[in-house]
Amino acid sequence: MEIRGVARVGARTKELVKRLQPGDIAIIDHRDLDEVGADSLASARVQAVINAAPSMSGRYPNKGPSLLLERGIPLFDNAGPDIMSVADGEPLLVKDNVVYTDAGPVARVTLLDAETVETALRRAQERLPETISDFIDNTLDHAKKEKDFFVGDLPLPPLRVSMRGKHALVVVRGLHYRKDLRTISSYIREMGPVLIGVDGGADALVECGYTPDLIVGDMDSVTDSTLACGAELIVHAYLDGRAPGLERVRQLGLQAHVIPAPGTSEDLALLIAYHLEADLIAAVGTHSSVVDFLEKGRPGAASTFLVRMKIGSRLVDAKGVSQLYTGQPGTRHLLQISVAALIPIVLVGLLSDTLRQWLRLLALGLRLALGY
Repeated sequence: MEIRGVARVGARTKELVKRLQPGDIAIIDHRDLDEVGADSLASARVQAVINAAPSMSGRYPNKGPSLLLERGIPLFDNAGPDIMSVADGEPLLVKDNVVYTDAGPVARVTLLDAETVETALRRAQERLPETISDFIDNTLDHAKKEKDFFVGDLPLPPLRVSMRGKHALVVVRGLHYRKDLRTISSYIREMGPVLIGVDGGADALVECGYTPDLIVGDMDSVTDSTLACGAELIVHAYLDGRAPGLERVRQLGLQAHVIPAPGTSEDLALLIAYHLEADLIAAVGTHSSVVDFLEKGRPGAASTFLVRMKIGSRLVDAKGVSQLYTGQPGTRHLLQISVAALIPIVLVGLLSDTLRQWLRLLALGLRLALGY
């Protein structure tokens, strides 16, 4: 296999995808490539992906490589750290499992095929019970340490947005989040929930034609234009007060509130909606399974466990709702719809004197042409 293209280099996949153009060769450093990252790469229509790290370490059954192969995108694996020194925009040649720049060879790679990926998935699946056991132990240990924060009141700054008596929709950058968002468009139109984007989830709202009311997160995966859309901004900080995302917000000339909290930004977004007394909290793209959290590099889910216990029945998780029905109308259905639509037209036509006279003239012309 021989592939030529322009290199686009990024250690963080979710930031690299913002710069990718169709036909680029994406160079990433992404151990255990997850489905969301792979979907973002495929959606950018890259020509190939070169991973400096192992795309499948065997720690858990990650399906990112499978997704790329299904989309017909070659994945060259385990290129090593030197590949990250390739200049962004530099022409690349991948030939016979060697990556070349104009200066010569820079890395030897392994092209992953369907059989290799399937074998790796099967072996990781066999080890999953042990991984889950460790995950549960970690979750319980951290839950004991973090419970006091989640049991108490959340220290909220004064916000413009009001949620009391309303619905809130929290959108997170998770698998199928764009499809799920489109699927519940009628709910959004009819109920008008307060729209909360969690980092890249805010971009999904904008892409679907909505304007977020609130953006929550560490601000590392949301675009500048979305941050400047007029939404209130809440930077998720560490418990010691450090808020790395605040600097980026200030560089854009924007104002933001800072809330220190353990756990993930989506946990914080759900807590905010709860403490602002939203009647119902709908969530799209949230992380809930062991694999979800392992893909985010988290060895436990204490904060998510505690937040969901606190929110209880007020939370409706719409993750995966777009997968409930994926059927498409067949030819028979389209024909039935067309015939049904034509019935009133035909009936109206038959009641029209002008149309009846026209049909009689047409029939007479046909008889004369055929010699009857």
